[in-house]
Amino acid sequence: MSRRPLLISDCDEVLLHMVVPFQQWLDAEKHIHFDLESGDFVDALRHKHDGTLVAREDVWPMLKEFFDGEMHRQGAIAGAVEAINKLAETADIVILTNLLDDRRTARSDQLKAVGIDFPVYTNQGGKGEVMKTIIAEYEPTVAVFVDDLGHQHGSVAKHAPDVWRLQMVGEPILAKHIKTNAAAHIRIDLWENALPWILDKLETAEAAPRIELSQQELDPANHA
Repeated sequence: MSRRPLLISDCDEVLLHMVVPFQQWLDAEKHIHFDLESGDFVDALRHKHDGTLVAREDVWPMLKEFFDGEMHRQGAIAGAVEAINKLAETADIVILTNLLDDRRTARSDQLKAVGIDFPVYTNQGGKGEVMKTIIAEYEPTVAVFVDDLGHQHGSVAKHAPDVWRLQMVGEPILAKHIKTNAAAHIRIDLWENALPWILDKLETAEAAPRIELSQQELDPANHA
């Protein structure tokens, strides 16, 4: 039993840049322009030779190819390495990342290479249910969850409502396009500003307040 506080952090766009390295790889290797200012991930890719939209069914295989062989392109978000290691002085740290399970070792090695060496859990879909498993394993005094994607905060609010939820979009190009989710207790996009807030929650060790949410906010995947 740990009986320490626990921080559960997402990886892409929280600890590591993802869309910008993906954009650079698409441009150099696939001759595809990825318009990051469009605000729509899938409909933002166009073939450079004629400007036609890349078919949706072709986007996800390219994303898979990127994670299979190009993860070395991903650098750390500003302040992430220093903040996460500072938090490790107070709390247990785990990384909860939405990748296929066979990429867990690659993600762990990738994070170690930039100075982030903590247990990595892989997941597909909503993170709320696996969050319950992690909480049961660590039995923390208090837990804080950090993720860029709003629907993940809804998932955690549904399955582990006592966990503090911080929405962070560490990629500035994306941050202005992503709305703050109602299920998050707070939105902070810079680690230098998030660090004191997280430390306060970890040290105070009070359970997060419940947020009254609609079923759509708690489970947006089933209300599309």
